[in-house]
Amino acid sequence: MSTIQNRYEFVIFFDVENGNPNGDPDAGNMPRIDPETGYGLVTDVCLKRKIRNYVEAVKEGEPGYRIYVKDGVPLNRSDAEACAYVGADPAKLKEAKKKDADLDIKIRDFMCRNFFDIRTFGAVMTTFVKGALNCGQIRGPVQLGFARSVDPILPQEVTITRVAIATEADAEKKSTEMGRKYIVPYGLYRAEGYVSANLARKTTGFSEDDLNLLWQAILNMFELDHSAARGKMAVRDLIVFRHESELGNAPAYKLFDRVKASKKPDVESPRAFSDYEISVDETGLPEGVTCTRMG
Repeated sequence: MSTIQNRYEFVIFFDVENGNPNGDPDAGNMPRIDPETGYGLVTDVCLKRKIRNYVEAVKEGEPGYRIYVKDGVPLNRSDAEACAYVGADPAKLKEAKKKDADLDIKIRDFMCRNFFDIRTFGAVMTTFVKGALNCGQIRGPVQLGFARSVDPILPQEVTITRVAIATEADAEKKSTEMGRKYIVPYGLYRAEGYVSANLARKTTGFSEDDLNLLWQAILNMFELDHSAARGKMAVRDLIVFRHESELGNAPAYKLFDRVKASKKPDVESPRAFSDYEISVDETGLPEGVTCTRMG
Protein backbone atom coordinates (compact mmCIF):
# COMPACT_ATOMS: atom_id res chain seq x y z
CA MET A 1 0.00 0.00 0.00
CA SER A 2 1.40 3.38 -0.99
CA THR A 3 1.40 6.17 1.56
CA ILE A 4 -0.79 9.21 0.99
CA GLN A 5 0.66 11.94 -1.22
CA ASN A 6 -1.55 14.88 -0.23
CA ARG A 7 -2.10 16.97 2.86
CA TYR A 8 -5.67 17.30 4.16
CA GLU A 9 -7.62 19.38 6.64
CA PHE A 10 -11.16 18.46 7.63
CA VAL A 11 -14.10 19.75 9.65
CA ILE A 12 -16.61 17.45 11.37
CA PHE A 13 -20.06 18.55 12.47
CA PHE A 14 -21.94 16.22 14.80
CA ASP A 15 -24.88 16.73 17.12
CA VAL A 16 -26.44 15.31 20.25
CA GLU A 17 -30.08 15.24 21.25
CA ASN A 18 -31.11 14.49 24.85
CA GLY A 19 -27.79 12.92 25.72
CA ASN A 20 -24.36 13.44 27.23
CA PRO A 21 -21.74 13.46 24.48
CA ASN A 22 -18.69 13.43 26.78
CA GLY A 23 -19.04 13.43 30.57
CA ASP A 24 -16.48 15.11 32.83
CA PRO A 25 -15.46 12.79 35.70
CA ASP A 26 -14.26 15.80 37.69
CA ALA A 27 -17.77 17.30 37.58
CA GLY A 28 -19.94 14.29 38.41
CA ASN A 29 -20.02 13.24 34.74
CA MET A 30 -21.69 16.47 33.71
CA PRO A 31 -21.28 17.29 30.00
CA ARG A 32 -17.98 19.05 29.46
CA ILE A 33 -18.39 22.79 29.21
CA ASP A 34 -16.23 25.89 29.02
CA PRO A 35 -17.31 27.67 32.23
CA GLU A 36 -16.37 31.10 30.87
CA THR A 37 -18.39 30.95 27.64
CA GLY A 38 -20.90 28.14 28.17
CA TYR A 39 -19.82 26.33 25.00
CA GLY A 40 -19.84 22.54 25.17
CA LEU A 41 -16.65 20.52 24.68
CA VAL A 42 -15.86 17.00 23.52
CA THR A 43 -12.27 15.82 23.85
CA ASP A 44 -10.14 14.50 21.02
CA VAL A 45 -9.63 11.33 23.07
CA CYS A 46 -13.39 10.70 23.05
CA LEU A 47 -13.61 11.08 19.26
CA LYS A 48 -10.58 8.87 18.65
CA ARG A 49 -12.16 6.17 20.84
CA LYS A 50 -15.22 6.11 18.57
CA ILE A 51 -13.02 5.87 15.47
CA ARG A 52 -10.96 3.05 16.99
CA ASN A 53 -14.07 1.12 17.98
CA TYR A 54 -15.56 1.41 14.50
CA VAL A 55 -12.37 0.26 12.76
CA GLU A 56 -12.02 -2.65 15.17
CA ALA A 57 -15.61 -3.72 14.43
CA VAL A 58 -15.47 -3.51 10.62
CA LYS A 59 -11.91 -4.87 10.27
CA GLU A 60 -12.10 -7.53 12.95
CA GLY A 61 -9.41 -10.16 12.41
CA GLU A 62 -7.88 -8.54 9.33
CA PRO A 63 -4.07 -8.28 9.42
CA GLY A 64 -2.81 -4.74 9.87
CA TYR A 65 -5.97 -3.40 11.51
CA ARG A 66 -5.49 -4.27 15.14
CA ILE A 67 -6.09 -1.57 17.76
CA TYR A 68 -3.32 -0.70 20.21
CA VAL A 69 -5.33 1.38 22.68
CA LYS A 70 -8.30 -0.84 23.58
CA ASP A 71 -10.21 -2.07 26.59
CA GLY A 72 -8.79 -5.05 28.45
CA VAL A 73 -5.44 -5.19 26.66
CA PRO A 74 -2.41 -3.82 28.58
CA LEU A 75 -0.12 -1.76 26.38
CA ASN A 76 2.89 -3.75 27.56
CA ARG A 77 1.42 -6.90 26.06
CA SER A 78 1.50 -5.40 22.58
CA ASP A 79 4.90 -3.83 23.22
CA ALA A 80 6.26 -7.26 24.14
CA GLU A 81 5.08 -8.58 20.75
CA ALA A 82 7.28 -6.01 19.04
CA CYS A 83 10.24 -7.07 21.17
CA ALA A 84 9.67 -10.71 20.28
CA TYR A 85 9.51 -9.81 16.59
CA VAL A 86 12.91 -8.08 16.66
CA GLY A 87 14.39 -10.78 18.90
CA ALA A 88 14.95 -8.54 21.91
CA ASP A 89 14.43 -9.46 25.55
CA PRO A 90 11.84 -7.01 26.96
CA ALA A 91 13.73 -6.95 30.26
CA LYS A 92 16.94 -5.95 28.47
CA LEU A 93 15.53 -3.67 25.79
CA LYS A 94 17.70 -0.71 26.78
CA GLU A 95 20.87 -2.75 26.37
CA ALA A 96 19.64 -4.20 23.06
CA LYS A 97 19.11 -0.70 21.67
CA LYS A 98 22.73 0.15 22.44
CA LYS A 99 23.88 -2.83 20.37
CA ASP A 100 21.49 -2.23 17.45
CA ALA A 101 21.10 1.41 16.44
CA ASP A 102 18.16 0.51 14.18
CA LEU A 103 16.15 -1.31 16.83
CA ASP A 104 13.84 1.64 17.49
CA ILE A 105 13.01 1.83 13.77
CA LYS A 106 12.36 -1.92 13.58
CA ILE A 107 9.99 -1.75 16.56
CA ARG A 108 8.25 1.31 15.12
CA ASP A 109 7.76 -0.35 11.74
CA PHE A 110 6.34 -3.50 13.35
CA MET A 111 3.82 -1.51 15.39
CA CYS A 112 2.78 0.66 12.45
CA ARG A 113 2.24 -2.35 10.18
CA ASN A 114 0.06 -4.15 12.68
CA PHE A 115 -1.92 -1.44 14.50
CA PHE A 116 -4.21 0.91 12.60
CA ASP A 117 -4.48 3.47 15.40
CA ILE A 118 -0.70 3.78 15.71
CA ARG A 119 -0.39 4.17 11.95
CA THR A 120 -3.08 6.87 12.14
CA PHE A 121 -2.79 8.74 15.42
CA GLY A 122 0.64 7.68 16.62
CA ALA A 123 1.26 6.45 20.16
CA VAL A 124 3.32 6.88 23.28
CA MET A 125 4.62 3.33 23.74
CA THR A 126 6.17 4.00 27.11
CA THR A 127 4.32 3.50 30.37
CA PHE A 128 6.09 5.13 33.29
CA VAL A 129 5.61 2.36 35.82
CA LYS A 130 8.00 -0.17 37.26
CA GLY A 131 8.85 -2.89 34.77
CA ALA A 132 7.34 -1.03 31.82
CA LEU A 133 8.77 -1.28 28.33
CA ASN A 134 10.12 1.74 26.53
CA CYS A 135 9.26 1.19 22.87
CA GLY A 136 9.47 4.87 22.05
CA GLN A 137 6.99 7.40 20.72
CA ILE A 138 5.40 7.72 17.29
CA ARG A 139 3.86 10.94 16.02
CA GLY A 140 0.88 10.09 13.86
CA PRO A 141 -0.14 11.90 10.67
CA VAL A 142 -3.77 12.36 11.77
CA GLN A 143 -4.48 14.85 14.53
CA LEU A 144 -7.83 15.96 15.99
CA GLY A 145 -8.63 18.93 18.19
CA PHE A 146 -11.35 19.27 20.82
CA ALA A 147 -14.85 19.62 19.45
CA ARG A 148 -16.74 22.72 20.56
CA SER A 149 -20.44 23.44 20.31
CA VAL A 150 -21.52 26.01 17.76
CA ASP A 151 -23.64 27.77 20.40
CA PRO A 152 -23.58 27.70 24.21
CA ILE A 153 -25.25 24.65 25.70
CA LEU A 154 -27.43 24.38 28.80
CA PRO A 155 -26.95 20.95 30.43
CA GLN A 156 -29.94 19.67 32.38
CA GLU A 157 -29.90 17.42 35.41
CA VAL A 158 -32.70 14.87 35.17
CA THR A 159 -33.87 12.87 38.19
CA ILE A 160 -34.77 9.26 37.43
CA THR A 161 -36.47 6.51 39.44
CA ARG A 162 -35.34 2.90 39.22
CA VAL A 163 -36.64 -0.33 40.74
CA ALA A 164 -33.24 -2.02 40.82
CA ILE A 165 -32.41 -2.22 44.53
CA ALA A 166 -28.78 -2.96 45.27
CA THR A 167 -28.87 -4.89 48.59
CA GLU A 168 -31.20 -7.10 50.61
CA ALA A 169 -31.14 -4.58 53.45
CA ASP A 170 -32.27 -1.79 51.12
CA ALA A 171 -34.99 -4.02 49.66
CA GLU A 172 -36.57 -4.36 53.11
CA LYS A 173 -36.90 -0.59 53.43
CA LYS A 174 -37.77 0.64 49.92
CA SER A 175 -38.91 -0.53 46.52
CA THR A 176 -37.34 2.20 44.38
CA GLU A 177 -34.17 4.27 44.26
CA MET A 178 -33.56 7.73 42.90
CA GLY A 179 -30.83 8.55 40.46
CA ARG A 180 -29.62 11.38 38.28
CA LYS A 181 -28.35 11.83 34.76
CA TYR A 182 -27.19 14.82 32.76
CA ILE A 183 -28.32 15.61 29.25
CA VAL A 184 -27.82 18.27 26.62
CA PRO A 185 -31.28 18.88 25.08
CA TYR A 186 -29.60 19.72 21.80
CA GLY A 187 -26.11 20.70 20.71
CA LEU A 188 -24.28 20.93 17.39
CA TYR A 189 -20.53 20.45 17.72
CA ARG A 190 -17.64 21.26 15.41
CA ALA A 191 -14.25 19.50 15.40
CA GLU A 192 -11.25 20.19 13.18
CA GLY A 193 -8.53 17.80 12.08
CA TYR A 194 -5.36 17.48 10.07
CA VAL A 195 -3.73 14.79 7.94
CA SER A 196 0.00 15.13 7.25
CA ALA A 197 1.29 13.29 4.19
CA ASN A 198 4.82 14.20 5.25
CA LEU A 199 4.53 12.31 8.55
CA ALA A 200 2.77 9.43 6.80
CA ARG A 201 5.70 9.02 4.42
CA LYS A 202 8.46 9.52 6.96
CA THR A 203 7.04 7.71 9.95
CA THR A 204 3.95 5.49 9.90
CA GLY A 205 3.13 4.50 6.30
CA PHE A 206 -0.47 5.74 6.57
CA SER A 207 -1.92 4.77 3.18
CA GLU A 208 -4.71 5.77 0.82
CA ASP A 209 -6.69 2.74 2.01
CA ASP A 210 -6.18 3.90 5.60
CA LEU A 211 -7.39 7.37 4.65
CA ASN A 212 -10.57 6.04 3.05
CA LEU A 213 -11.19 3.93 6.13
CA LEU A 214 -10.67 7.00 8.33
CA TRP A 215 -13.34 8.96 6.42
CA GLN A 216 -15.69 5.98 6.70
CA ALA A 217 -15.02 5.69 10.44
CA ILE A 218 -15.62 9.40 11.05
CA LEU A 219 -18.93 9.37 9.18
CA ASN A 220 -20.11 6.32 11.13
CA MET A 221 -18.35 6.71 14.46
CA PHE A 222 -21.59 7.02 16.43
CA GLU A 223 -23.52 4.33 14.56
CA LEU A 224 -22.01 1.48 16.60
CA ASP A 225 -21.92 3.47 19.83
CA HIS A 226 -25.56 4.18 20.64
CA SER A 227 -26.59 4.21 24.28
CA ALA A 228 -29.29 5.80 26.41
CA ALA A 229 -26.66 7.93 28.19
CA ARG A 230 -25.41 9.48 24.96
CA GLY A 231 -28.86 10.09 23.50
CA LYS A 232 -29.11 10.48 19.74
CA MET A 233 -25.78 11.38 18.20
CA ALA A 234 -24.88 11.58 14.52
CA VAL A 235 -22.22 13.01 12.24
CA ARG A 236 -24.04 15.59 10.13
CA ASP A 237 -21.28 16.80 7.80
CA LEU A 238 -17.66 16.10 6.95
CA ILE A 239 -15.90 18.77 4.93
CA VAL A 240 -12.47 17.81 3.54
CA PHE A 241 -9.87 20.14 2.04
CA ARG A 242 -7.30 18.36 -0.14
CA HIS A 243 -3.96 19.90 -1.07
CA GLU A 244 -2.13 18.96 -4.26
CA SER A 245 1.21 18.84 -2.48
CA GLU A 246 2.57 16.86 0.45
CA LEU A 247 3.33 19.96 2.51
CA GLY A 248 0.17 21.86 1.58
CA ASN A 249 -0.84 24.78 -0.61
CA ALA A 250 -2.48 27.07 1.96
CA PRO A 251 -2.57 27.68 5.73
CA ALA A 252 -5.05 25.46 7.53
CA TYR A 253 -6.72 28.31 9.41
CA LYS A 254 -7.66 30.08 6.17
CA LEU A 255 -9.46 26.94 5.00
CA PHE A 256 -11.21 26.41 8.32
CA ASP A 257 -12.44 30.02 8.23
CA ARG A 258 -14.38 29.19 5.05
CA VAL A 259 -16.62 26.78 6.95
CA LYS A 260 -19.47 28.36 8.88
CA ALA A 261 -22.38 27.02 10.92
CA SER A 262 -25.07 29.49 11.88
CA LYS A 263 -28.60 29.50 13.19
CA LYS A 264 -31.35 30.17 10.70
CA PRO A 265 -32.70 33.74 10.91
CA ASP A 266 -35.94 32.84 12.68
CA VAL A 267 -34.32 30.51 15.28
CA GLU A 268 -33.39 31.67 18.80
CA SER A 269 -32.86 28.39 20.67
CA PRO A 270 -31.85 25.54 18.34
CA ARG A 271 -33.43 22.19 19.12
CA ALA A 272 -32.67 20.30 15.89
CA PHE A 273 -30.10 20.15 13.11
CA SER A 274 -32.68 21.70 10.79
CA ASP A 275 -32.34 24.91 12.85
CA TYR A 276 -28.83 25.39 11.44
CA GLU A 277 -27.25 26.12 8.10
CA ILE A 278 -23.73 24.90 7.30
CA SER A 279 -21.98 26.74 4.50
CA VAL A 280 -18.61 26.38 2.81
CA ASP A 281 -17.16 29.27 0.82
CA GLU A 282 -15.60 27.50 -2.17
CA THR A 283 -15.17 30.63 -4.27
CA GLY A 284 -11.56 31.55 -4.90
CA LEU A 285 -10.04 28.58 -3.12
CA PRO A 286 -6.24 28.80 -3.00
CA GLU A 287 -4.53 27.25 -6.01
CA GLY A 288 -3.95 23.55 -5.46
CA VAL A 289 -6.74 23.12 -2.90
CA THR A 290 -10.05 21.37 -3.51
CA CYS A 291 -13.02 20.91 -1.19
CA THR A 292 -15.29 17.87 -0.83
CA ARG A 293 -18.35 17.47 1.38
CA MET A 294 -18.75 13.86 2.47
CA GLY A 295 -21.61 14.23 4.91
